[in-house]
Amino acid sequence: MNAKIEKLENNIIQLEITVEAEIFNEALLKSVKKNSKKFDLPGFRKGKAPIAMIKRNYGVEVFYEDAMNFIYEDTYPKVIKENNLNPVDYPELDIVEIGEGKDFIYIAKVAVMPEVILGEYNGVEVSKVEYPVSDEEVDKQIKLMQEKGARVEIKSEDTAVEKGDIAIIDFKGYVDGIAFEGGEGKEFSLEIGSGSFIDNFEDQLIGLKKGEKKEVNVHFPEEYGKEELNGKAAMFEVTVNEIKAKELPDLDDEFAKEVSEFDTLAELKTDMKNKIIESNNLRAEREFEDKVVDAACENAKIDIPAVMIKKETDIMLQELEQRLKYQELDLKSYYQYTNTTEEKVREYMKENAEKRVKTKLVVEEIAKVEKVEATEEELLVKATEYAKQYGDKDIEKMAKLLLDAQKEYIKTDVINEKVIKMLVNNSKTVA
Repeated sequence: MNAKIEKLENNIIQLEITVEAEIFNEALLKSVKKNSKKFDLPGFRKGKAPIAMIKRNYGVEVFYEDAMNFIYEDTYPKVIKENNLNPVDYPELDIVEIGEGKDFIYIAKVAVMPEVILGEYNGVEVSKVEYPVSDEEVDKQIKLMQEKGARVEIKSEDTAVEKGDIAIIDFKGYVDGIAFEGGEGKEFSLEIGSGSFIDNFEDQLIGLKKGEKKEVNVHFPEEYGKEELNGKAAMFEVTVNEIKAKELPDLDDEFAKEVSEFDTLAELKTDMKNKIIESNNLRAEREFEDKVVDAACENAKIDIPAVMIKKETDIMLQELEQRLKYQELDLKSYYQYTNTTEEKVREYMKENAEKRVKTKLVVEEIAKVEKVEATEEELLVKATEYAKQYGDKDIEKMAKLLLDAQKEYIKTDVINEKVIKMLVNNSKTVA
């Protein structure tokens, strides 16, 4: 066997592999023996006809496919291993020459793991954003707690819809006199003033009483998200079925006692402020980490094969599908609601997919250069973190099971965290 290796662009390797005629003939004979039982010849029981007669009657070419597979399975992995190549996809195969008694020559084109040329990654300069907490932000969170504690009562039939009320409505929308998809609802709860519906839809319901109907005229925004509705005028037939009033609890010490472990509203606000500070600090730290890693990636050079970006896009699409499941949606519905297609979504994801691949490769390369390793103790700590997320009573047992089943994944996670921590510790904060 002989192999010629040629490097093409975008980390594609072309292998021209020549297999001696003797070896091809052996593979061909193996293929004939494997498939001979499939052929019928007059005067012979099925599978008992002489091989020479099978070749003569059916042609030797019918046995080429399996013969090629036998040779490919034996030769391709050897060439890859002998030349220390690291494929990231299956190869594209082309036959150059094939025939009984001839050398078998084929070409395999395959994308390989790209070389990572690191730039500056220690001591990169990045800015850090601080997120101060205002009294307004604290009050907003307390207000949300107040909203959750609101009592809802059905209003009497002779009272009208007011701002802050919850109107239970039926509605059906029309554009140019034609009902449009997704424009109809039954027994829909709409809080007046919440801004849940477009334009001034909610304001037009103010003053209506139970059982009353109204034609509500609105105008969809130019960038509404559905091509058939963008910028269009619409009319909704609305019926008010019921009106509910919200009664908010007073924001006082009694409220604080009901919704928390604190005795006073002042204590509740202080605790809320501390929680927001903690959340904002965590956000700032994560953003700083991202900036540091991004800087290291920007300084690195990698020619990423297109197939790696495609595979990462596949993963991102699967992640989107999983998120949609929690909302009881699927990709088909998502494409309809957002007036898009899988092709457009993939194109939108492509840039971020390339960034994710590059980040992964750069962090891995830094780990190699800096000889970052994960100890058994660190692996167990990380596995224990995962085990706690499962909520299992026997955390220790679950951690060991996870470590046995996903050790390489956990190891990669630990090493990546250590690399990022190292980069952050060595970075320089600038204004």
